[in-house]
Amino acid sequence: MSETCVFCRIVSGELPAATVHEDDDSVAFLDHRPLFRGHVLLVPRTHVTVLSDLPAERVGPFFTLAQRLERAVEDGLGADGSLILINNVISQSVPHLHLHVIPRNRKDGLRFWLGPRHPYDAEHPAESYAARIRAALAG
Repeated sequence: MSETCVFCRIVSGELPAATVHEDDDSVAFLDHRPLFRGHVLLVPRTHVTVLSDLPAERVGPFFTLAQRLERAVEDGLGADGSLILINNVISQSVPHLHLHVIPRNRKDGLRFWLGPRHPYDAEHPAESYAARIRAALAG
């Protein structure tokens, strides 16, 4: 636990939050600055910064709970769908792993896009990127 981490302070009960789920490994609570009402954050109780720091034995239960939260947000709020999102370092406002479950409705005004796009070309062939990633996986 980090004494300066806002999410660790929420997990410990030092800071208030509108909690929707707690278990031995994780806490889920409403984002205090939601994109839409019902925007949930899922955090591990253990202070880890990014997804790759989460111990392997906790990954399955973490994502199983994320699945349950996705369904609960959609069903409980009557949402058309949801956006599931994890930022690792870049755009991570709190340096503690957190998964967003954001309720979405058609024509809700959120213009979420991934861009600009950088296509592969002769100077940047896809296979060279694939090879570098395969090497990192093997190493």
